[in-house]
Amino acid sequence: MGTIITVTVISIAIVAGMFLIHRLDAQHDERIAASPFSDALPGSGLRSRTSKRPTEPVEPPAADRHERHAGGRG
Repeated sequence: MGTIITVTVISIAIVAGMFLIHRLDAQHDERIAASPFSDALPGSGLRSRTSKRPTEPVEPPAADRHERHAGGRG
């Protein structure tokens, strides 16, 4: 008889804890939704790329540029 009462009390405590956690989670979600800072910033989403290859630089590296200018003078 004592085992049945213990199991019942533990089950009630677990259910009460689950209900409390559910209510706190719902309350937290409502606060986040009401916050003016909860909207996503424009442009902060993932960018879609057309290719996985990185873009190539427009200018040569600085060392190549310097050697090219130095070679033309002398």
